Amino acid sequence: MTIVAAIDEGKPGRRRFMQRTRLLLGAVVSALLVWFAVDNYVRSKPIAEENLRGLALSLALAIEKIASSDDSFRTLSNFRTDDIAYYAIITGSGEYLFHSNADLIGTTIGGGTDFGTILSERIMTERRVTLGTGEQVFELSTPIELSHNRALLRLILHTYRADSVVRRARLNLLFMISLVAVGWVMAAILFRLGKREELLQREMIRRDNLAKLGEMGAVLAHEIRNPLAGIKGYAQVIEKRPNEPRNGNFAALIITEVLRLEELVSELLLYASASSPAISDYYLDRVIEQAVAMVRHEAGQAGVHISVTCPEGVVLQGNSDRIGQILLNLAKNAVQAMPDGGDLVIAAREQKNVVHIAVRDTGIGIQEDEMQRIFEPFFTTKARGTGLGLSLCKKIAEEHGGDISVASAPGAGTTVALSLPCQVCASRNVRSQL
Repeated sequence: MTIVAAIDEGKPGRRRFMQRTRLLLGAVVSALLVWFAVDNYVRSKPIAEENLRGLALSLALAIEKIASSDDSFRTLSNFRTDDIAYYAIITGSGEYLFHSNADLIGTTIGGGTDFGTILSERIMTERRVTLGTGEQVFELSTPIELSHNRALLRLILHTYRADSVVRRARLNLLFMISLVAVGWVMAAILFRLGKREELLQREMIRRDNLAKLGEMGAVLAHEIRNPLAGIKGYAQVIEKRPNEPRNGNFAALIITEVLRLEELVSELLLYASASSPAISDYYLDRVIEQAVAMVRHEAGQAGVHISVTCPEGVVLQGNSDRIGQILLNLAKNAVQAMPDGGDLVIAAREQKNVVHIAVRDTGIGIQEDEMQRIFEPFFTTKARGTGLGLSLCKKIAEEHGGDISVASAPGAGTTVALSLPCQVCASRNVRSQL
């Protein structure tokens, strides 16, 4: 619990930074994936054309070799592959010497094409054309040398096998774009859900804060109202009869109640403070002696015997006033837990650069159901307590990189263990009786 639970200013900033980093990283990865798919698609077209051209040249060379070795073209009539739509050997006058469709052999091509010029200049052409069936094919026209003359080979190839590279690249592009789009849609959905969850958490924190503020207000109202009522009553008596001798006692009671209010405000401000304490080196034994000195009178009146064991020369780094506040609160709690007298033992020891301070009493102890709440702010079993003592001790200990724990049983006393990191530890112990 905290007095005012507000969202840590650093956390939203870090959260926004992480969100922007993830967004930028996602955009970069998405751009790279899309670029890779587009580049693969763009490169696929030249690759397909190059595959067709290489296949056509290889087939043309094979056909030329077969045709030049067999003037009857009988062997050539059996030459078939899945990639060939059809092929023909044409003379300079446009007559079909050979055609994969035997019905066309001996016919003449119309259209005025000057095959003689093509053959004499050895012109090779390649292009994509559309057949009457609507199929787009690859056409290679190249001169070939026969045994007795020169002729033109026209080779028509199916393109579906070569175009499969393009189709695969196009499919990969569409798949990648769809995948990226789905990814961004999912990211947007998750972002919306995350924002909704964040708003829900903030609302829960706000409601929890309101509950805590209500609890705090009730405690403070109770703690402040009683002293104010006493101060008001004593002041009214003094106002009506200013010259009566007993007014001196009333004035002393007013001062006591004011000091109580001042202590409550000081503890409240110290607990709510978010500022870092001033850090310096200090001797642990001196801080313990000062804390014990402040409770010595109260302990004497209650019949409590105090003993202190502390290594000499232990140097800690931190705020000595706040560490002293911890020890003072623990000592006061111990004395108040022994209204009929008892023993208060404060023992400090060093172990692996950590100082362990134990504050033990022989008092009434703490009930088991109360042990779970002893560090909660404003939780107290005392009639006139603020409930900030142990929670303040825990806060200060954690600020100094330490820890605090409590072990207790009803009727068997209480031991509070405080651990703090130390810098210089001496080996000689000094025991004092106070």
